[in-house]
Amino acid sequence: MTTAASLAFAEDLHPEDDHAASARAHGERLGATPVSPGAGAALSFLAASVSAKAVAEIGTGAGVSGLYLLRGMAPDGVLTSVDFEAEHQRLAREAFAAAGIAPQRFRLITGSALEVLPRLIDHGYDLVFVDGDKVEYGEYLDEALRLVRPGGVIVFDNALWHDRVADPAQRDPQTTAIRDLITRVRNEESLRSLLIPLGDGLLAVQVAG
Repeated sequence: MTTAASLAFAEDLHPEDDHAASARAHGERLGATPVSPGAGAALSFLAASVSAKAVAEIGTGAGVSGLYLLRGMAPDGVLTSVDFEAEHQRLAREAFAAAGIAPQRFRLITGSALEVLPRLIDHGYDLVFVDGDKVEYGEYLDEALRLVRPGGVIVFDNALWHDRVADPAQRDPQTTAIRDLITRVRNEESLRSLLIPLGDGLLAVQVAG
């Protein structure tokens, strides 16, 4: 079995640059906990693996995950990111600008994800990254399945939820919703899924092509 030391080694394999580290500090100050460096590297890898030109993100935070996604996307790729907090998106915009990312490469939409997502184009995205309200993960999956193209990938953050998902005694609404999500994608024949134990866990789901 993988030890804590090995997991730490995997997390530290790709050191974070100054731009992501600065965005991380802003996010933590606001209470918008960002993806870990290891999970961020996985997002870059997944975006590159599907040659992503269009990515939708639920939960902008201070821009940490957006930076990682943009780095894995095609040079002309566009990130569409939705967040309820305008202050989060202001900091994300500053982080992207500081990293030299052209403004035409990202679109930040302030609002409730479940109100914004229905306005986005069907099958118009190569990857959808979800880091929003855990209780709504099942609804986000419904929207993401409509948004992502065949062969595209959906990624959920916090799939291990602070070690609570693996503990059957934990039955709070957030843990239960994540557990239900994992069971649903595992049992759906049209989906391939992989649970990656980096950061707080990434659940990657590929839609059959």
